Amino acid sequence: MSDGDKTILVTGGAGFIGSHVSDALLAVGHRVLIIDDLSSGRRENVPAGAELCVADIGDAVAAQLIRDSGVDVLIHHAAQMDVRRSTEDPVFDARTNVLGTLNLVQAAAQAGVAQVIFASTGGAIYGEQDYSPADEDHPTRPVSPYGVSKLAGERYLFYFHVQYGLDVTCLRYANVYGERQNPHGEAGVVAIFLKRLLAGESCIINGDGLQTRDYIQVADVARANLAAIGARGFNTFNVGTGIETNVVDLYRDLTAALGVEQPAEHAPAKPGEQLRSCVDATALRETFELPPPMTLPEGLRRTADWFREQAASS
Repeated sequence: MSDGDKTILVTGGAGFIGSHVSDALLAVGHRVLIIDDLSSGRRENVPAGAELCVADIGDAVAAQLIRDSGVDVLIHHAAQMDVRRSTEDPVFDARTNVLGTLNLVQAAAQAGVAQVIFASTGGAIYGEQDYSPADEDHPTRPVSPYGVSKLAGERYLFYFHVQYGLDVTCLRYANVYGERQNPHGEAGVVAIFLKRLLAGESCIINGDGLQTRDYIQVADVARANLAAIGARGFNTFNVGTGIETNVVDLYRDLTAALGVEQPAEHAPAKPGEQLRSCVDATALRETFELPPPMTLPEGLRRTADWFREQAASS
């Protein structure tokens, strides 16, 4: 097949990252099917030209869609993605992230799907890091049920690769931010801060704000998914910048991107919060000949412009 004539199923394609991936796929001519239960995704995020099936990934209808639709590649983004909710309700987390993933991948193997691209986590799968940035050989010691469930997904996919010959690429994302990110709930500090700053509300930093993360713009994540299509064998790649940024500096850069001056408030640190998280994505960029990722100031300006436009239109 040529690069642009595959049928690709994107789970979670009405969500933040999945919708950007779907945009990128359509732009190069792929047929895009989307499964999303719209529990956190939004119908307006579904790009024109994509075909939406509203369903839970754990349901029989989702598995049947894979079997019936001539899918060449499954790109799996639908997930319970809130680390704190996973600690409060590990069973709910596993039901979605483990059993839901198994439902899809088993159907993919039965239907002869060529490849699965799995949205994993670089932010949670390594746990407290022995060194930073962590490469793909770093020990995986997740300290949240969310991280455990994503690691389980990778291990199940390896089984299906060995047993059924399914080509698999696991993409371990750092902290993804960008346009369309949900500013509600606990996940997505960039979106949360932007929404509150634009509304003139105070922003709260947990603890001293010196905990660090690796912030990657969603456009770079979409580019990684596009590049991984057709990769043979079983592969695991980090998707990040390799640069640590603490929350205090992130907040400063966001206020600069918006051109506002508003000091943040500090609250007690969240118990069990990971102190450092940063991944080395050299292997990804070298394997697929990808350009360097967007710089944080550039990415935050782009994201801030989008949130400003949304606030103005609403």
